Amino acid sequence: MSWIAIGRLDDIPRRGARCVQSPLGRIAVFRTVDDRVFATEDRCPHKGGPLSQGIVHGGAVTCPLHSQVIALDTGLVQGPDEGRVQTFPVRVGADGALELLLETQALAVAAE
Repeated sequence: MSWIAIGRLDDIPRRGARCVQSPLGRIAVFRTVDDRVFATEDRCPHKGGPLSQGIVHGGAVTCPLHSQVIALDTGLVQGPDEGRVQTFPVRVGADGALELLLETQALAVAAE
């Protein structure tokens, strides 16, 4: 596994998201109102909606296509529907630098 620099905390507005491309696809990086940071795949499990365009509230995001609420820490859909999005470890350094943890195998495939 490798930590990859993806920007700075200030690049993401509170209650917002930014996306990064990875060998695993598009990843949405979310910032909550209290500066917690989460990363998930940027695709709702139901209709493929871009979660990065959803509304961030508390520790969840609401899909912009059909209002499904997804927990940012687990990726689980909350409510009557079932499903899950992949989550990724993300950390904030003391200087506000953001890093995403990706599997080394995925990085090797991207380098080929």
